[in-house]
Amino acid sequence: MRGPDGGRSADGPADVAAWAAERAAAGGFSVTRIPFAEMDAWGFHPDSGDLVHDSGRFFSVTGLRSIVDGDPRTLLHQPVIHQPEVGVLGLLAKEFDGVLHFLVQAKMEPGNPGVVQLSPTVQATRSNYTRAHRGRPVRHIEHFVGPGRGRVLADVLQSEHGWWFHHKSNRNMIVETDRDVEPHEDFRWVTLGTLGALMLRDETVNMDTRTVLACAPVFFGSGRPLHSDVELLSWFTGQRASRTLAAERVPLGSLPGWQRTSDRLHHADERHFDVVAVSVRARAREVASWSQPLLAPHGPGVAAFLTRRVAGVPHLLVHARVEPGFLDTVELGPTVQCTREEATAPPGSRPPFLDAVLSAPPGPLLYRAVHSEEGGRFLHARTHCLVVEDPRPRTEPEPEGHLWATPDQLVALARHGHYLNVQARTLMAALTTGALRL
Repeated sequence: MRGPDGGRSADGPADVAAWAAERAAAGGFSVTRIPFAEMDAWGFHPDSGDLVHDSGRFFSVTGLRSIVDGDPRTLLHQPVIHQPEVGVLGLLAKEFDGVLHFLVQAKMEPGNPGVVQLSPTVQATRSNYTRAHRGRPVRHIEHFVGPGRGRVLADVLQSEHGWWFHHKSNRNMIVETDRDVEPHEDFRWVTLGTLGALMLRDETVNMDTRTVLACAPVFFGSGRPLHSDVELLSWFTGQRASRTLAAERVPLGSLPGWQRTSDRLHHADERHFDVVAVSVRARAREVASWSQPLLAPHGPGVAAFLTRRVAGVPHLLVHARVEPGFLDTVELGPTVQCTREEATAPPGSRPPFLDAVLSAPPGPLLYRAVHSEEGGRFLHARTHCLVVEDPRPRTEPEPEGHLWATPDQLVALARHGHYLNVQARTLMAALTTGALRL
C-alpha cells in the first residue's frame, strides 16, 4: 500500500513486521564471528592493549577500574566501550489526516537478533554522519542537525548502558516537519499506536527507538503523586550527593582476571561478558562491508518495574543506581535490573524483588517482552522487560534507595538528561506508546 507522502504506510503491527522481514531478506545481510587478527583496520594497541580503529575515530574498547562508595567489595575491573562523541537518535514526525506519524527505519545492526529491527529515522554516531567511514550520506540527517529544521518536540542528551559504556551520551530528538519527505523502501510512516503494539513483540523495536519514545511529550493526567515533584527531585539529589563513584579508564591489556585468545577477550571465571570480533556485509547500509568488535553478554538480563496504586493513582518504584560508566554517578533505574549471572545466583544472593517479578502470575504481570540492546555495539544482548503489580502489603515502606513516582513524573524527568537510565527508558517507552496501561 502506498501511504502518506508517497511512502509506505503501515496498516498495523503485522504489516510493519512483514515489511521489516521483507527488508531483512532483501538486504544481503551477513554477520560472521572472526578472529581479532582478521578485522580490517582494527587492532590491539602495542602499549595499552586497547582495541582501537586505525583512524582513531569510531570507538575503542579500553579498560575501566571502578569502586563505589570506597567499598573494596565493589572494586571492579572490566573492558568498557569508550566513544566520546555524541550521536544522534532522531525520530521524524509528521501529521497525516490529523494523526501524528513517525518515520521509522528497517535497519540492520550486526548485533541484532534477527539482524533487522525498527530504528529511529536517524541513528548515527558523529563519525557516521560526518562520513568518517567514507560511505553514503546518512539519510534524513538534515532534519536533525541542519538549518531550517521543523518543530522540535523533544531534544535531550541521554546516557547509554552504564555498565558497558564510559560516559556515553546520545542526543535523543523528535522533530515534526511539514515538508515533503522523499520516500525510500527502508523507511515507513507509523502511528504511535502501531509502535505501541510492536513494543509488545520480542526483539522488534530497537533500543534507540525505545529511548527516543521515552522522551516523547506524552502525559497521562494520572493524579496526585505520593511525593511531590520537589520531594522527588530532593530525594534524587540526596542520592547523588550521598554516593561516590571512583571510575578511571585503564589499559585494556592490564585488566586483572581477563584473558585474550585469538577470537575473544573473556574473564578467567567466565563472568560478565566477552569481547569478540565480527565481519559484516550489508548492502543497505552506508558502507556495504566492514568488521568491528562487539561486547557479547553471556545471557539475557532482567529489567522490571513494580507498580501499585496509591490513593487510586498509579506509581512505579524507581531505584537510584550507581553504574561505573555514568557521567553523574546516579541515575534512576527500574525496580529490578540485573544480569543473567545475578538472576541465576543462589537464593538469598539475588537482587531484591527479582523472585517476585519472575514468578508473577498472569494477572499481576502487566507487561512482558524481550528487547535487545544496542546492536551496533553488543552481540545478541537481550533483556527480559516486565512490569508487575507489587505483591507486598500496601503498608510496606519504600526500601532504601527506592521511591514511588507516577508515570507523569518519570516522563517529565525523561525530558531532561541523565535522570532515567536506558533500562528505565525502555519500560517508559511501553507507557508512552500505550503498550502498557496502568
